[in-house]
Amino acid sequence: MELVPIKIDNGEEKAWNQVCGLPRKDVCQKTGADFDTKEGAYRLKSFGRDFLVNPCEMGIKGTSDNCGLFLGKLKDFFRIATLWYMNSALDIPQTGRLVRPVDVKGGHRFTVGTHVLPLDAIAAKFAKDPEGFIKKGQEYGAEVLTGYGDAYIKLYPFPRVPVTMLLWLEDEEFPAKVDLFFDSTCELQLSLSDVVWAVSMMCCLIMLED
Repeated sequence: MELVPIKIDNGEEKAWNQVCGLPRKDVCQKTGADFDTKEGAYRLKSFGRDFLVNPCEMGIKGTSDNCGLFLGKLKDFFRIATLWYMNSALDIPQTGRLVRPVDVKGGHRFTVGTHVLPLDAIAAKFAKDPEGFIKKGQEYGAEVLTGYGDAYIKLYPFPRVPVTMLLWLEDEEFPAKVDLFFDSTCELQLSLSDVVWAVSMMCCLIMLED
């Protein structure tokens, strides 16, 4: 599928500089990152991978080869999402109340046009393959859960932003279906509906990777 770049004209340089000026201890506490003194950057875990984020140089790099997808093909989504997470994240507990991306403020835009999430494509790919769905999620650090659906995983785009994905297999009556949910605190952790969408898209696109 064709990727639509996300552009948020909200003072990117100013936002980076704002994080740069914060005490390291505070940034680590609110984001769940660690500060790597040797690298001079925050070590932030995303999708089971470690990234080095240097707000003062407005740069992000991976610590291993398996970071390439996020620094290449998905870089527009990943860079914007990381920037706003570093700015917005709060050290607060999750509520456990699940919401769909369309339920966040401004999320109604995600129901039409290029903003529609490719959940149907994921459902078609794994319509009869719950093991494949789980395996693909685990490639990106997913936690495997039980209790709902035919396959149930929780991805961690960022430490304080879990994303739940449920697969319902096709049967004689109904086609396969995939649902995607955030914890209701996502609007506090990511601040902008466009960033919630960017994170949602990354979660979908990694599941469609071959």
